[in-house]
Amino acid sequence: MRHDIRKIFDKLDEDGDGLVSLGELKGLLDKIGACTDLDELQSLVGKTSLNFINFSLFYEAMVKKNNGDEKRKEDNNLEDDLVEAFKVFDGDGFICCEELQKVLTRLGLWDEKEGSDCKSMIHMYDTNLDGVLDYEEFKNMMLVSNSDGIPSL
Repeated sequence: MRHDIRKIFDKLDEDGDGLVSLGELKGLLDKIGACTDLDELQSLVGKTSLNFINFSLFYEAMVKKNNGDEKRKEDNNLEDDLVEAFKVFDGDGFICCEELQKVLTRLGLWDEKEGSDCKSMIHMYDTNLDGVLDYEEFKNMMLVSNSDGIPSL
């Protein structure tokens, strides 16, 4: 990784002075769609040019920020999927025993001979003990998975 950063640094250091100026850095940021003006970039970086060590730190900070943005997107997609799944079970803002059994039967996941009682499955995740699952309780149930990636009901 450090070798790749060095290659990027050397490519940006157009005048070969061992420093990447803010103008050179801005050119890179513009190319990748992270447009910013020089004043904003200087306040972000705190210098008018970066040596290799400073550039490496800046690069790592940008990668971490980007990874954080990707994580937030994944979290949002997961949340959207959970909302849709909740709607499959739900008829009134809560999942009751009958709704759970009906959907599990339709999906072929319910076998009365081998399956647990729906009330006990709901009870495991019913944190407010009202006998039904609200969205947050459903979400917790779906996020607690066994080794096969199947929710532990």
